Amino acid sequence: MNKKWIIISLLSVIAFTVSAQKLSFKKDGTFKIVQFTDTHYKHGDPKSDTTLMLIPRILDAEKPDMVIFTGDIVTGKPVREGWDAIIQFVIDRKIPFAVTLGNHDHEQGVTREEIAGIVTSYPFNLNSLSEVSLGRVMDNVIPVYGSEKPLKETALIYCFDTGAYSTIDGVKGYDWMTTNQIQWYREQSLHYTIRNNFRPLPALAYFHIPLPEYTLAFNDEKNIRYGVRKEDECPPELNSGMFFSMREMGDVMGTFVGHDHVNDYIVNYHGIALAYGHFSGWKTTYTPEINGARVVVLKEGKREFDTWLHQLDGTIKYKVTFPAEFINQDK
Repeated sequence: MNKKWIIISLLSVIAFTVSAQKLSFKKDGTFKIVQFTDTHYKHGDPKSDTTLMLIPRILDAEKPDMVIFTGDIVTGKPVREGWDAIIQFVIDRKIPFAVTLGNHDHEQGVTREEIAGIVTSYPFNLNSLSEVSLGRVMDNVIPVYGSEKPLKETALIYCFDTGAYSTIDGVKGYDWMTTNQIQWYREQSLHYTIRNNFRPLPALAYFHIPLPEYTLAFNDEKNIRYGVRKEDECPPELNSGMFFSMREMGDVMGTFVGHDHVNDYIVNYHGIALAYGHFSGWKTTYTPEINGARVVVLKEGKREFDTWLHQLDGTIKYKVTFPAEFINQDK
């Protein structure tokens, strides 16, 4: 294994431990996450005004314990002012938040590393600077602690940078999870599993570009799904094996992505929920749909979660519990 990579990985864990605030389940045993994705925000552009309406409305209605932005957040200049405008809503409400970058965030004259510097400079940010794999930033694992003292890790939130576009000649389309990222994930998963008496902790994973298994899962009619697919999924052409590792390690219960603006489904695939968020932008892209967010509620000590979509107009859609409502009784 690359010694430089091991050192970088260890340093990122140490940096996170030193700098991050601790998340914990509430006394009622719940932990709520709101996911915003693909806001495609352009500061000063009136076409983005609906995004600025959506975020505070959802935050005030749902009162989450954590917010995650899963990529393609600011896609116009000025970049820093754009991030300031979006993130101010969570700062004002003192809500811890994390960011995973998409394929468009770095296309406005800033690098992914520079965006990571902006993101990690904000108060209440949970990311740590890391470079698990060259060109990928803010690959992090964020523990959620139990509601009782002494505090103990009870669940995990993984954040992955899925990159942008293929860099291999002859392979078109979008980028994929790298072998370094997969190895890093396996090491983190094993670390927390050992600490939990060799039992995998319940975990969720957030990133931007869907895994190739999303297409396979939705196309298989025996898999139970909620929500819609209104466009073909746009995963990478190559499958690097992250889903297999998640299934093998046994901690990740569900993955949550963006990227495909008019897909909002959640489907059970071999015991892991493959889910989209809800497009949170407005008229700066091709999307004609009303915008919204995905909500997930973890339950302390249980390998299950509730989830639903919350739209700008207040509509709640596809409220389900995983895995209880995804078990095929015909098997």
